[in-house]
Amino acid sequence: MAQEFTVKLRYPHVNKYKKGYPLILKDAIDRPELLKQEGAVIKVLDDQGNFVGRGFAGKQNKGLGWIVTHQESDQLDASFFDQKIQHALEKRHAFFLDEDTDAFRIFNGEGDGIGGLTIDYFAGYYVINFYSEGIYAFQSWVIDAIKRMTDYKAIYQKKRFGKQGTYIEEDEFVAGERGEFPIIVKENGIRLAVYLNEGAMVGVFLDQREVRKTLRDQYAEGCSVLNTFSYTGAFSIFASAGGASHTTSVDLANRSYAKTIENFSMNALDFEAQDIIVEDVFKYFKYAKRKEKSFDIVVLDPPSFARSKKHMFRAEKDYPSLLKQTIDITEDQGMIIASTNCSKFNMNKFKQFVKQAFQQSGCPYRIEKEFSLPSDFPTLPHFKEGNYLKVLFIRKG
Repeated sequence: MAQEFTVKLRYPHVNKYKKGYPLILKDAIDRPELLKQEGAVIKVLDDQGNFVGRGFAGKQNKGLGWIVTHQESDQLDASFFDQKIQHALEKRHAFFLDEDTDAFRIFNGEGDGIGGLTIDYFAGYYVINFYSEGIYAFQSWVIDAIKRMTDYKAIYQKKRFGKQGTYIEEDEFVAGERGEFPIIVKENGIRLAVYLNEGAMVGVFLDQREVRKTLRDQYAEGCSVLNTFSYTGAFSIFASAGGASHTTSVDLANRSYAKTIENFSMNALDFEAQDIIVEDVFKYFKYAKRKEKSFDIVVLDPPSFARSKKHMFRAEKDYPSLLKQTIDITEDQGMIIASTNCSKFNMNKFKQFVKQAFQQSGCPYRIEKEFSLPSDFPTLPHFKEGNYLKVLFIRKG
């Protein structure tokens, strides 16, 4: 086992950590300098010297490490990682039996007991995401557990850390037989192309699975749909499969064009009957308003932070103004699917953003559905920022 360091919680923070808050914050402990050694085992005591938890040092976002157990007898060894990963796999048993879906998350960080680590499953291929050098120090135990516990075609890894959180690109193949890309996965019967060899973004965001299904099954039929920040067009594919009269996909990235065509084609949907536009979304909103374009459904799922040549967007600051522009090009009685993965505010704050935007637009509205993370993305009740996804189906008028 790695060397273990002991830190004490500062008094104002004790109750929060005893209730299960997992992220070790600099201001919460007495000797934060001990967490500079990435991967070091950390024993956390309360201000009276009583055991609170054990974890590891791993700088991630605003945290210096993670508490992963509140049992003093637990040690951070191979068997500990085995136990956590085995339990996570057992919880996903029903997903493995689903004939219509073979892409989902099998380990969701602190929600499954180990912060900074996620594992996704794509039709027999496993992708491990390490979000700090600290958790990467335990890489061999994670990989060995997957090898022993699963029938894998291949294992890939992504290092989601580096200077200022930048992605570290290396050969990502770990074990098995290298895939021939794209890998074709199924999500609720829809075929999607996945590339495990092209960096951190593999082609589909698994946390939006239930939202896409709802769009297809309950809202899309006969509607014109605008999909902004469309990435590989998954929302457009589901809308078209649900009977949408027309879809428009807009994304700034050049690769979005070919990948959206690819996804339409794999589902025998006519991509030539759709609009697939490589454009700054912020610029497109102005164009659509100037040309008096409007849509029955608008999917608004911007990244938490986005920068183009003329625009910079921060969800916690700029979402209301972007939503107001969306309202302007949505038909009366139309639907806005407003989504954010920003962890800096909760669902209540997000609803306040919605209220603010509609009040400024002078339009009535009602929220018909709301979504957070699906069941394969478990979270902790005392770590609210871990439940980052917020999606609202908003009826205009």
